Amino acid sequence: MDAGLKTYQNINDQQARERLIVSNLYYVKHVIGKLLLELPSAIDFENLEAAGVLGLVEAANRFDADKGVAFKTFAYSRIRGAVLDELRRNCPVPQHILQNWSKIKAAIQGGEQTLNSQQIAEMTDLSVEDVEKCLVAMRMNYPESWSEELLPYTRRSDNSVQEEQSEHEQQHVLAKAIEKLADRPRAVITLYYLDDLTLKQIGQVLGLSESRVSRILTKTELELKQMVHR
Repeated sequence: MDAGLKTYQNINDQQARERLIVSNLYYVKHVIGKLLLELPSAIDFENLEAAGVLGLVEAANRFDADKGVAFKTFAYSRIRGAVLDELRRNCPVPQHILQNWSKIKAAIQGGEQTLNSQQIAEMTDLSVEDVEKCLVAMRMNYPESWSEELLPYTRRSDNSVQEEQSEHEQQHVLAKAIEKLADRPRAVITLYYLDDLTLKQIGQVLGLSESRVSRILTKTELELKQMVHR
């Protein structure tokens, strides 16, 4: 059972709250490891870790064990959000990345088919490396919206349609889309989301560099998003 469900029975119990925070401090580093390959020059790990701990504290203050949700599941988005906010404050996305992002969005949104990195590069006069670096940077800094912005206009669903889809149906479509992936992208997605490995750990398992894992993950997430919307 999750440590939070064992010890955190009373939201007003300060000692229980402190135990919950201390017993999950390691998880802050894990979340950072899932987000980043290397630290931007403008920020150090201690700054990110401090921000993540603040997210952990917020999660502990709001956590209610009676709802039956594991504490790490509850805390993940708050820790991640706090780390991303710290990154954005201290290391904003460079202007050339934003310019490339505009070119990439225009190429994809104006088409009818799913584009790979090579096709995007040909349509934007960017190199494949520049395309992939841009996608990775935007995925890291704007995880809530980056893939939605890259959907062709003809594949975007309005909220009413999305709300009508049952969770089971969406999961079924996503599972089918994952089955269609090549072996390596499918392995990366599985290890990242189901086995909860960091990018470094996935690289060790698959014999790939961390940067390669990050690019595969980013491209595969976009491909799945487009396949589901198709």
